[in-house]
Amino acid sequence: MIRVLRLALLGLLALVLLTVALANRAPVTLRLLPEDAGMFLGLDWVIQLPLFLVIFAGILAGLLVGFVWEWAREAKHRSAASRNRREAAQLKSEVNRLQGGNGQQKDEVLALLEGGARSR
Repeated sequence: MIRVLRLALLGLLALVLLTVALANRAPVTLRLLPEDAGMFLGLDWVIQLPLFLVIFAGILAGLLVGFVWEWAREAKHRSAASRNRREAAQLKSEVNRLQGGNGQQKDEVLALLEGGARSR
């Protein structure tokens, strides 16, 4: 059921994107710099593209910036999680070492008392 719903939503999204593309086919001129500044600096880079490509490229660029921003923002959480995993593994190995490696818990106080009773 979820798969059918997902495919229906993807189909609806494709239909909306196709409608936007068909409605915005007119060419637009993109410039690197304003016309006067471009001629003054000798960087008069100009390209003509359909408007829908400009719209979709803007959406894609915004998503990319957002993903990179989130990845950088969550770096401290990923490093803390990694540090916690290492600490948990270290503590688990220490517990296994204290239990004697066979899963039976050894109490250090009882071990000292038993050792003292044997030496008598």
